[in-house]
Amino acid sequence: MPNTSVQTGQDWGAVNVGRASANRVNVPKSALGVSRMKAMGLVQTERKHGAGGNASAHSGAGVNARKIEESDDLKISKVDKNLSKAIQQARMAKKMTQKELATKINEKPQVVGEYENGKAVPNGQIISRMERILGTKLPRPGKKPKSKDTATAGTAGGETRGGPAKRGE
Repeated sequence: MPNTSVQTGQDWGAVNVGRASANRVNVPKSALGVSRMKAMGLVQTERKHGAGGNASAHSGAGVNARKIEESDDLKISKVDKNLSKAIQQARMAKKMTQKELATKINEKPQVVGEYENGKAVPNGQIISRMERILGTKLPRPGKKPKSKDTATAGTAGGETRGGPAKRGE
């Protein structure tokens, strides 16, 4: 009979993978558990000064949101009816569609449609491109007129307007 020997080099002992239960510290999982551990003197807590200091960054957002909601003067200007009719008439005189005009000014057809319907927010660059393609001067959205006393205060009898004063005068 052949002699068979069993190898004794293997370790068949228990292996603990992960957390070792012997070295594990019992950590309370709730506020009640923490308070019990404090009462027994097993846990000490420290108060961090200035903890949660980022709260001021979030507190101002609500105030600003209310200010915007309360202000009634926040009104976005739309295209004037005179401008929208002028664009439409000039486009029809050139026998162009909205899509053709839009491709020539490098904009989407919806933009031209919004200008003609009076729903767009006026943009000086788009209006000037339309003027160039349509070959006409379009009425620009005017600024709000100032009061009479401030408008004529800088003019000499209403004859000259704008620009720096001349040197000889």
